Amino acid sequence: MNITNLLCLPFSSDGSWSELRRMNLSIPLLAWVIVVPMSFLPPVLLYYAGTLYGDSFVAGFGGKEWRFITTILFLAELLTFFVMGWLIHSVLDADDLHVSYQDAYLVAAIAPLPLWLSSLALLVPALSVSVVAVFAGMFLSCALVYQGVRAICQRTDNDVVAMSATYTIMAASLLAWGILMAMVWAF
Repeated sequence: MNITNLLCLPFSSDGSWSELRRMNLSIPLLAWVIVVPMSFLPPVLLYYAGTLYGDSFVAGFGGKEWRFITTILFLAELLTFFVMGWLIHSVLDADDLHVSYQDAYLVAAIAPLPLWLSSLALLVPALSVSVVAVFAGMFLSCALVYQGVRAICQRTDNDVVAMSATYTIMAASLLAWGILMAMVWAF
């Protein structure tokens, strides 16, 4: 798998997803190699932005307990991976799109990559850059869920069913992301 294949994941359910599935990555391997390292990015960069930029970034941003907030955020991201893998499997199974837990967790591990990477925008002390990066990350993450669901479904002849399942998964994903962000601002 090369970088070109990875960049094609949000735009096609063919080749690249098939290659990822053929790699037969176990759920623990996905967790340790993709989810744990990438889940460190948002908390570390949020801690960096919160302690370095403070209130000049956003009013009230500097006076927060960033050690506590970022630790909870990291743990919540890990929990979200496991819940989303289960949710993807359950939603697809309910729609008679039989998938393995391994494939469901593959999508759960790959889909949040753009959101994790969007946290790199926190290196720039401008709120507008972060907002644009987050919206781009959300769009690409939703595209990854859609293409991933299409790729792992046994019955790919019915795109409407796959799209319906994807909407349910994306709604839950965006809700989980919203809860994580609300949690950050609440503390």
